Amino acid sequence: MPIPDYQTLMLPVLHLAATGEQRVADAAERIANDLGLSPAEREEMLPSGRQRLLHNRIHWAKFYMSKAGLVTSPKRGKFIATDAGRALLASNPAQIGVNELKEYESFREFYSGQKSADVDAPPAVIVPSSETGTPEEQIEAAYQAVQSALRAELLERIVQNSPAFFEQLIVDLLIAMGYGGSHKNAATQLGRSGDGGVDGVINEDRLGLDRVYVQAKRYADTTVGRPDVQAFVGSLVGHGATKGVFVTTSTFTGHARDYVKHLAQRVILIDGDRLTDLMIEYGVGVRVSRSIEFKRLDEDFFADE
Repeated sequence: MPIPDYQTLMLPVLHLAATGEQRVADAAERIANDLGLSPAEREEMLPSGRQRLLHNRIHWAKFYMSKAGLVTSPKRGKFIATDAGRALLASNPAQIGVNELKEYESFREFYSGQKSADVDAPPAVIVPSSETGTPEEQIEAAYQAVQSALRAELLERIVQNSPAFFEQLIVDLLIAMGYGGSHKNAATQLGRSGDGGVDGVINEDRLGLDRVYVQAKRYADTTVGRPDVQAFVGSLVGHGATKGVFVTTSTFTGHARDYVKHLAQRVILIDGDRLTDLMIEYGVGVRVSRSIEFKRLDEDFFADE
C-alpha cells in the first residue's frame, strides 16, 4: 500500500506518543507493522536519497503537532504527548490534520508565517501546482518553509542542551562572524558561565583594537524586558564600554527594543529568530543537506549575428 501522507500519520503518531517517549525510528517501525508495509515500502527513500520517506513524513507530523503543543521533546531525539495532546485523543478525533491544528493559536501563528506553497503537503515534499504560482515562486515558498522548520528545530535543540553547550555555540558563532581572532582567544574571554547563559567580553577584531561586551540568556519562554537590558547597559557604563550584544533564545519586549535605540552606547539585541538566522547564514550547527543547480536559457547563445 502507498505510504500515508504526513497529515494521515498525525493521529497514529500522537497515539504512540501518548504511550510514552518515542523516537522517530521506533514510531516508524510500529506504524509500518500496523499498516502492513512491505520491506520495500519501509525502505522507500525521498528523491534526494538521504532519508526514508516514512521517517520523513513522521518527522513532519511530529513537528507540526509540536507547534500546536500536542507533543513535546523531553530530551534529544525523543518526543511525547503533552496534556493537550492526550486531551485531544480523549475526544476520539476521526483525524488530525492542518485544519484541526489550526484550532490551536500557537499553530496558527506558526503556520501563517510559513508561506507554505501547498497546505496539503509538508515543506519537504511540496507538490507543484498550477494554482500556487510559477515554479520559481513554488521553489521560494518551499525554501522558506524548510528554513522556518530549521529555525524552530535549532532553538529547540539549543534550549535542550546545557549552558556549557550554549557557551560554545556563542563562541563558534562569533568566531564565524569574524570576532575574537581565534577560538582560543574567544573562549578565554567569553567562557564565564552564568545562570543559564554566558557573559563576557570579546575582541571586535583580531588585533583587539576594540572590545564588545556580550550577555546571553538561554530561555525557553521567558521574554527579556527593559530591566534586563537596562542592567546590561549599566554594566557597559561601569566598564567604560561603548558596544554590547545581548543574545537570547527567546524574544525581547517592545520596550526593551525602544530603549536601546536612543543610547549613547551601541547595543545590539539578538533574539531567537535572529540567532538562528545567523547560525544558518554562517554555518554554525547546520550543514548543507542538498544542493540543486538551476539553469536558464542562454539568450546570448541564440542571438542573431
